Amino acid sequence: MPAATVDELIDALIDREGGYVANPADRGGATCFGITEAVARAHGYAGPMVDLPRDEAAAIYRRLYWLRPGYDAIAERAPRIAAELFDTGANMGPAAATTFLQRSLTALNRNGRDYPDLTPDGRAGPRTLAALDAFLALRGAPGETVLLRALEALRGERYLRLAERRPANEVFLYGWLANRIGSP
Repeated sequence: MPAATVDELIDALIDREGGYVANPADRGGATCFGITEAVARAHGYAGPMVDLPRDEAAAIYRRLYWLRPGYDAIAERAPRIAAELFDTGANMGPAAATTFLQRSLTALNRNGRDYPDLTPDGRAGPRTLAALDAFLALRGAPGETVLLRALEALRGERYLRLAERRPANEVFLYGWLANRIGSP
């Protein structure tokens, strides 16, 4: 995936997240451009969250939510899958997003006939990439669409579960479903 396209994904994500938000129902605390204060501090930002520069937020997204989890390698194979993983990872954490991929690939491997089952460890390592390669070789472009639907189904189910388990999250559910499912 060209760098410009990654920049477009990051810009679109920042636009969806908006600027500074300090919703008392959000366990993550204050955010700016979707970056929590804890993440900003861990990556060297020391100023007030309301003043977090957009380009610094973009650099954090690129480093922490695109490069570190290996979505650049996935983008070489399946750009739409990488875009979905990036958006999910930015919202739920890259380990959750990658676990969704691993679970989906395992469920779609026809009981191990197409490629071995994956251990859902949240890391897009060589086995996950090999399974993705095998799946795409067998299923092609239509398979990428089916895999994308599986990822979105898992994501939607998790949003519903979050709202059911913690009623304070119900305030976020509509926005999560409206802006996160099918959005990247």
